[in-house]
Amino acid sequence: MMASDTATLPFVDRRTTARRAHVWLGLLLVLVSLVSLAVGASGTSLWGALWKLAQGEALTLTERVVLWDIRAPRLVMGICVGGALAVSGAVMQGLFRNPLADPGILGVTTGASLGAISIIVLGAALPAVVQTTLGAGLLPVAAFLGAWGSMLLLYRVSTRAGRTSVATMLLAGIALSALFAAFSGVLIFLADDMQLRELTFWSLGSLAGASWVKLSIAAPVILVSVALACTLGRGLNGLALGEAAAHHMGIPVERTKTIAILAVSAATGTAVAISGGIGFIGIVVPHLLRLATGPDHRGLLVNAGLLGASLLLVADMIARVVVAPAELPIGILTALLGSPVFLWILLRKRGLVDM
Repeated sequence: MMASDTATLPFVDRRTTARRAHVWLGLLLVLVSLVSLAVGASGTSLWGALWKLAQGEALTLTERVVLWDIRAPRLVMGICVGGALAVSGAVMQGLFRNPLADPGILGVTTGASLGAISIIVLGAALPAVVQTTLGAGLLPVAAFLGAWGSMLLLYRVSTRAGRTSVATMLLAGIALSALFAAFSGVLIFLADDMQLRELTFWSLGSLAGASWVKLSIAAPVILVSVALACTLGRGLNGLALGEAAAHHMGIPVERTKTIAILAVSAATGTAVAISGGIGFIGIVVPHLLRLATGPDHRGLLVNAGLLGASLLLVADMIARVVVAPAELPIGILTALLGSPVFLWILLRKRGLVDM
């Protein structure tokens, strides 16, 4: 075997591993989805309902409501949110060439939080026609507008003469996050006890507010954004070598960065708007996959979406049953599970651990 052939073997093995991971992670998501539909505080059984349908029997009203109106939209929301956060994290880590980057680094998360807090505290001052028209959708709409407003402001600050500076974007994102957090702090100071309780539960994250109406608005935005992000694999591979090297490889550097920013902002902003604050998915999932299947973003982005969706569904199932009939905020679980992994990543990066 020639030396050149030997040198390419690790790359071939990594690509093959990534493709196999598509299949296994896809099967895992299907399995977790079925279990998610079957798990809940209610005694309604998915398998019993499927058996009834197979026998040509009609489902009871309770079974239809629990399975179709409660668990099914919750399942779809978990897939959308988990996939969006994980893919966004993989894109950010590739764009900044840093395994500790996450979707919140752009300030989109704090922008969405500011929008949600503004509505919770000041929403009563809005015209009655606005409150009536949007109803329960007022909070996610405000969070979405806050996320997009922060993204547009960040893009304007970090772009000059048609060129977007990644370094400026990072620093501006940190500054805007601090500014939005300060405004949020002022609103929290003005909130009453009931508003503070609502703020606390929203910030901890949950899929309990899932509905088909909410998903009809949010799911298309997330799916289109994630699909766009998954086309950036070759561009992110080139950017890993530096912008100059990527340009010489024929990669449209500025277009890649622009699409990455827009896709991540839209996906993350929409996910936060409908689910609240859910952390660590965007950090942990891409890094673990990078260790398992390699750094090639052409396979990494798809695998991140599949694994992120599965992990969030597992966390949601635990949240539903661990303190049943009450429900534990899902952000608490992702933090409990993700923070030790994040610490391990940090120590490993500094060379303090070997595994």
